[in-house]
Amino acid sequence: MKDIQNQLDHRRINIKKVGVKTISYPVTVLDKAKKRQNTIASVNMYVNLPHRFKGTHMSRFVEILNQFHGEIDLKSFQQILIKMKERLEAEASHLEMSFSYFLIKERLSESLNVCHYRCSFLGSLEHDSDLQLKVEVPVTLPLAKQDFKGLPRSRGIWGKAEIILRLKSFIWIEDLILLIEGAIETEQGRLVDSGHEALSVESLTRRIAGSLAGLAGVKWFSLRIENLGNEYSTFATLECTV
Repeated sequence: MKDIQNQLDHRRINIKKVGVKTISYPVTVLDKAKKRQNTIASVNMYVNLPHRFKGTHMSRFVEILNQFHGEIDLKSFQQILIKMKERLEAEASHLEMSFSYFLIKERLSESLNVCHYRCSFLGSLEHDSDLQLKVEVPVTLPLAKQDFKGLPRSRGIWGKAEIILRLKSFIWIEDLILLIEGAIETEQGRLVDSGHEALSVESLTRRIAGSLAGLAGVKWFSLRIENLGNEYSTFATLECTV
């Protein structure tokens, strides 16, 4: 059978990205306490299609992913990018893998002691590779001072912190999460001690950025803090090379 996809195309039009997206796929990620953690990822895989090719074989994306069915980390993530670029004869390859990461924590008896966080590995490879780790951490309000009619106390959702890192050495996802949560609690405690009750996106951005800047293994990070409101939301962003 003639391979139509790899025939030369004389129109000389480059397609920015072509690929497959929202693949639900079981993956195993590294876990500091249990060594490995099984979860489900949503995977997007793209390549830059050179103008000389009419198209590409979409099934090859899944074939490559199947080769890395086991442990997923930034090292294997880079290997997938290399395979995509070579196998599909692409000018550049792109990979996005988002998953829920579960962390066991000591909580109040009326709260779940297993928390989940939205994490992502993001990567591109052209001449050089660009690998990023993204973590979203919810920002909650302190526990209510009083219970009402015997109802269990609960934390209100104030907003979220979205962190993207480029790393120079390995760090554990749970260490990153706990560092961010610690910075949030420190800022909330400072406000209580000073008599201020309103948490601002600016002060929280500076607090978390200060913690990230001191974290070994980080060479660059971006940070976005968002306060979710009823009619509108406020936010602050920051980028820093360490």
